[in-house]
Amino acid sequence: MAKETTKRKLDHIRISLNRNVQARKVTTGFEDIYFIHKALPEVDKQKIDLSTTVFNHKFAAPLIVGAITGGTPEATKINAAIAEAVEELGLGMGVGSQRAAIENKKLEKTFSIARKKAPTAFLIANIGGVQLVQGYGLKEAKRAIKMIDADAIAIHLNPLQEAVQPEGQTNFKGVLEKIGKIAKELDKPVIAKETGAGIAAEEAKKLEAVGVKGLDVSGTGGTSFAAVEYHRVKGQGNSFQRRLGDVFWDWGIPTAVSIVEVSKSVNIPVIASGGLRDGVDMAKSLALGASLASLSQPVLQVAVKGVKETKSMLSLLIEELRNSMFLAGADSVQALREKPIVVTGKTAEWLMSRGFRIENYALRRRN
Repeated sequence: MAKETTKRKLDHIRISLNRNVQARKVTTGFEDIYFIHKALPEVDKQKIDLSTTVFNHKFAAPLIVGAITGGTPEATKINAAIAEAVEELGLGMGVGSQRAAIENKKLEKTFSIARKKAPTAFLIANIGGVQLVQGYGLKEAKRAIKMIDADAIAIHLNPLQEAVQPEGQTNFKGVLEKIGKIAKELDKPVIAKETGAGIAAEEAKKLEAVGVKGLDVSGTGGTSFAAVEYHRVKGQGNSFQRRLGDVFWDWGIPTAVSIVEVSKSVNIPVIASGGLRDGVDMAKSLALGASLASLSQPVLQVAVKGVKETKSMLSLLIEELRNSMFLAGADSVQALREKPIVVTGKTAEWLMSRGFRIENYALRRRN
């Protein structure tokens, strides 16, 4: 079992780096979101405060590197590069599913390298929701946290991936109750995290009600794990699973939509992820209601090269966010979240059909 898990993780890394696994016909929806440009910003760009406090941790900027990998030798280098970069920049990161290391103790170092390289950064451990149904519990959650001395733990929800994966586990019956039990018994915040198909308002409310302290939307429009699984089985003669990966490639809730659905439905921090590609996307996410923005696949592309490249990319994202704030006339993250934005197109149509009053975004205070 451990060898199979490790091989699968290695497949995911290589496919994400070398194949087109981005959404094909759907987008994040960020193209439908517009800031009101400030010809008179009345802000000193160099004095903009990017810091924010979430989960009782102060971030130098509202940016974390989303869960990417672990459990393979290649992952050690990737996690080390990301960890060193986020430590220097005062950010945070999540590791990939720790199932492989829970099954095989020898693989723990591929994850624990993160805390070694980032002694003060905000680190998020990671276990699967479906594994809770299969027998994982408080013991495994605590082990995952201890492995990287984590500040929080993500329980990832990946029904789409499991549904199209040849060896997928598709019994999610009772998963909410299991998540609630973990959330109530742990002394660290539990974050429920989707994996590329988004979270709707209904699920957000249920997760908050059972004690989850944060929600990572991971919407549609970026990396598709149906696409990743499509490429895993391509060439293996498994036409049935390949067909599923192809048909469900673009399944899910667009990221911009999911941010609104979730942030307007709960009173816990929301992490925006799923196809964010630059600092403008980050700014739009924050203005829509997110507390933090998260990127994964673009960081993986540079993390395989090293720390310098990773830090350079993250620094550029931060500068793009600063520029966006300047042009929107926001001198702090909180001020940005109060700036008017206009929601148009398919994103507006979706949200209005779901009963969300999008005009309120455009009518925020105008000074």
